Amino acid sequence: MANKSKDGYLSRKEIREISRYNRKITSEIENKNKRKNVPESEYVCEMKDSNNEVEFDNVHTYFFTDAGTVKSVDGVTFEIPKGKTVGVVGESGCGKSVTSLSLMKLLQRPQGQIVEGAIRFNVGDKAIDVTKAPDEVMQKLRGNEISMIFQEPMTALNPVFRIGEQVDEVIELHDGQGKTKEDIKRRTIELLQIVGIANTEGVYQMYPHELSGGMRQRIVIAMALACNPKMIIADEPTTALDVTIQAQILELLKNLKDKINASIMFITHDLGVIAEMADYVVVMYAGRVVEQGTAEDIFYHPAHPYTIGLMDSKPVVGKKVDKLYSIPGKVPNPINMPNYCYFKDRCEKCIDKCDGAYPSLVKLSDTHMVSCYRYYEEGVVESKSEGDAQ
Repeated sequence: MANKSKDGYLSRKEIREISRYNRKITSEIENKNKRKNVPESEYVCEMKDSNNEVEFDNVHTYFFTDAGTVKSVDGVTFEIPKGKTVGVVGESGCGKSVTSLSLMKLLQRPQGQIVEGAIRFNVGDKAIDVTKAPDEVMQKLRGNEISMIFQEPMTALNPVFRIGEQVDEVIELHDGQGKTKEDIKRRTIELLQIVGIANTEGVYQMYPHELSGGMRQRIVIAMALACNPKMIIADEPTTALDVTIQAQILELLKNLKDKINASIMFITHDLGVIAEMADYVVVMYAGRVVEQGTAEDIFYHPAHPYTIGLMDSKPVVGKKVDKLYSIPGKVPNPINMPNYCYFKDRCEKCIDKCDGAYPSLVKLSDTHMVSCYRYYEEGVVESKSEGDAQ
């Protein structure tokens, strides 16, 4: 595609070229997604490991803008085991939320599209490749099998409808067949009790603005649990809450996960929350996974310079410092990514090999992997993904 001129701006001709290219690519993908009566053979597949709920396999999610193609997720691979919590961490803009939206297939379309890779979701006797599933199949999965808890409940809830009406609607839409209005209301009251709301009848009649931030977040969690999903995506669900309420919500999520035996994909930039919640941790930087492992691997044996930088920038109780550590430099432009390690220009631990192609994942143990040349000699280098050959 067209490159920017020396002054950093695109000409009208270049913008028109990019727009034509974008329309061509996005219309092809959109037409494929909107097809009716698609044979199951196109999107039904098998899990690599039946103990996993979700498997991300070399996923590329791009946004086709007038300025160029933004590679928000650029070859992401990791698994979410059944009944476990996987924390996804990284700076704002590293691709955490876009990865979760790719699983739900709720990207801002037509600009946002999954262009490569597979996302396998375990539905019991078979698996569904979300990247190839048509819209009508995804509509049945969302809410029933996969649900999402959003960051800001005030924007997730409709301010002009009562709480009861909004929770009722979720149940009626996904699980309302054969149920009367009284049955649906009983289920709503039950859900409000499950998430720790005492005055359920009173809250049922209230509007969102009449509730505190913590209460609103409990309502959003109740809506997410309405159909007993197997997979819950929690996108920074405690960011807008104070520390006390945050602790209550985290405890609630842990208890509910065990109660319904669901898996959780927990997205946050707060390492303290991840330490509290996660069984496994995935560290993302500039659209790629740079390190992954158990919570113990990441917190006690961080390997990638970026992960180490995140740990060093976290304030520690009882440790007095004049100034908190800050990772130098800035994230590369997602429209024009370098052909070497994306973190190289900010890394304080570079070696000569870092001038080469983007590093493959290195297996340090059965559970711990890192994408860094510094560990090539002591670990087992995994085979390169297609995204690494750029």
